[in-house]
Amino acid sequence: MKITTSTNNIKSFGGLNFVSEEFDNFNLPGLISKHLGQRSIQAEFSYSDVIRNLWAITFAGGDCAEDIHTNLKGELLQIEKHNVCSPDTILRVQKQLSLDKEIHISKSNSINEFSKHNTLNALNLDMLIHSCILKPNQFYDFDFDNQFIACEKYDSKKGYKMKFGYFPGVAAIGKHIVYFENRNGNSNVKFKQAETLESAYALLKSKNIFIDRSRMDCGSFAKGIVKAAKANSKRIYIRAQRCDELYVQLQEVKQWETVRIGLFDVEVCSIEYAPFGEEETYRYAVSREKNTTGQTDVFTKDDFTYRAILTNDSTSSTQAVIEYYNQRGAGEKIFDEMNNDFGWKNLPFSFLQENTVYMILMAMCRNFYLIILEKFSQKVPFVKSYFRLKKFIFRFVVVPFKWINGGRQKTLKLFTEKPYHLLSS
Repeated sequence: MKITTSTNNIKSFGGLNFVSEEFDNFNLPGLISKHLGQRSIQAEFSYSDVIRNLWAITFAGGDCAEDIHTNLKGELLQIEKHNVCSPDTILRVQKQLSLDKEIHISKSNSINEFSKHNTLNALNLDMLIHSCILKPNQFYDFDFDNQFIACEKYDSKKGYKMKFGYFPGVAAIGKHIVYFENRNGNSNVKFKQAETLESAYALLKSKNIFIDRSRMDCGSFAKGIVKAAKANSKRIYIRAQRCDELYVQLQEVKQWETVRIGLFDVEVCSIEYAPFGEEETYRYAVSREKNTTGQTDVFTKDDFTYRAILTNDSTSSTQAVIEYYNQRGAGEKIFDEMNNDFGWKNLPFSFLQENTVYMILMAMCRNFYLIILEKFSQKVPFVKSYFRLKKFIFRFVVVPFKWINGGRQKTLKLFTEKPYHLLSS
């Protein structure tokens, strides 16, 4: 096998030129400066430079700030308008953006640490509005969920999974994260969740983004949380928890309708029920199916598995309510992508409030990725809107390139047969 080498300045990640160009096309430098301001006059790099570098590491397949020095510096120096900074700068600026965490004592005297960042959440929302993903004065569906992020950091606490980590709350509209609030791993999912939701709804409302339907799992089944969701949405859909009085009432239902939901036939009904010991009633859309053991349940006194959804939707059929709620399972994909594609399972800092900055910036990175993925997929046939990040990197980002100067202009030369030229049309 004969081997030859070349000193031509050819680099590997030609697709990053298009990603970086979209960063400017969406006026992200202007939006970032608007929300974060300017760094000191002595600073060599702006906030937008730092965020552009952080995201470029991800779009090049890196997983830590040090990659920009050890693996990617030569590549990124060839990207137009890309001011390459050091790993120390990327990490230091994120630390400087962090805010003090809040300490709350629960009724059981447990210490709960919360980390919020309204500025970065507002920046993320403005990016979605500026890119027309969200449009003011329109109504959208809102999903909220918490996920335990296992990590052994200096200040992480042991959670319900008996592991150390954080327990952030995430609000999403469609595929896009619209609000993020971090909390330590020992915090109960219901503790001050109503306040978290109020903050998310208030931020959306301040941008004239309104909510039609709010959808949450049983971790949001509490009186204050239900009232907060109801006050800020036209309709709510929340998984109800087990309740003896509810099961007693269900035993009195004589007519159950058999319907097809997904791959299975289930029996469904709707009843009016007043939860939390209150007088106000809600509609409960209930489904039941035979359990797999055939044994009698101690709560239900029969061999059925029951599932109930609290809602104030009085017009949709019981089947439609259940099917709409079941669609929230797609929200798990958000956490899967954030953990495995956008760095949440490999947090860089030792403290909750610093990792909050990183996690929001990476949520913004995913939102940006979804935006450009949709745009590119409409122009070139070798990119699809459903690509995960790894496939996007292999199919689009990794392409040899060099810049050629001539005729008073610079030309991007890509060494490929793929029709990248369609992106300039």
